[in-house]
Amino acid sequence: MFVSKLKQAIQDEYQAYFFYKSLHDQLKEPMWKDFVRHAYEDEKSHYEMFQQLHYMLTGEYVPNPKRPIPCYDAKQCVQKALADELEDIETYKEMLLTIPIQEAYNPLFIAMHDEMEHAIRMSVIYHALS
Repeated sequence: MFVSKLKQAIQDEYQAYFFYKSLHDQLKEPMWKDFVRHAYEDEKSHYEMFQQLHYMLTGEYVPNPKRPIPCYDAKQCVQKALADELEDIETYKEMLLTIPIQEAYNPLFIAMHDEMEHAIRMSVIYHALS
């Protein structure tokens, strides 16, 4: 169960990275661009940490999924990002409670914390766009 959730998290982080890169291109406000840049750099880091963890558990890396459809409507994309971040927080919290090895704790804790931060940042952008 843990490994299947981890595999999905790897795929989600990979797609989030590219989604945020395309969102970044849609934004004009420098502070918002910095918020999104911070998020996509974190997502890349989560992807890498989770791939290492998956390799530790299975001896294999998860192949990269397809890239997501790029962002064309900033407000709609920020709303999607906010919902995704909140969902990821719940997933990582559940995964933390079932870690099979101690080495899984730090990557999951870091990712969960970062996703909370991303949700706050996306909420700020969303409300400013409204």
